[in-house]
Amino acid sequence: MSEQIYDIKKQLVEKGYKLTQQREVTVRVLLEHEKDHFSAEEVFLLVKEQFPEIGLATVYRTLELLSDLQVVEKINFGDGAARFDLRSTDGSHHHHHLICTECGSVEEIMEDGLLRLEQQIERQYGFAVTDHRLDFQGVCKECRQKHVLKEQAAG
Repeated sequence: MSEQIYDIKKQLVEKGYKLTQQREVTVRVLLEHEKDHFSAEEVFLLVKEQFPEIGLATVYRTLELLSDLQVVEKINFGDGAARFDLRSTDGSHHHHHLICTECGSVEEIMEDGLLRLEQQIERQYGFAVTDHRLDFQGVCKECRQKHVLKEQAAG
């Protein structure tokens, strides 16, 4: 984790910002929960456990700054809340998401089968894709299993 903190600190310093204690605690919370996609309020509650005197506005400003600097990605999964996801510091493509429309669960997938499409876009349109995000919406395995059990119980 310390290497990731160092990389993020470097990104901040390169753009004229400091990694304050409040920002570092916020980044550490995001790193500790990399697979989660927390809203600002959820991040605040976790940060407050480690830094009780921090305010919600400070966490909001920190997340907005990190989003502006492309350290985190601000995502909307259609539930009305902006969610925050750490971006990769190695320059690789970001992961994609499977979003269950029934229970709201979000699962990350690392497969990236879009390289051929990106190459075609570059050839056809002269557009160099540097990143992309793909969200699949559907019904997760657990919810589908619940449907099967309900049907079996009814039938």
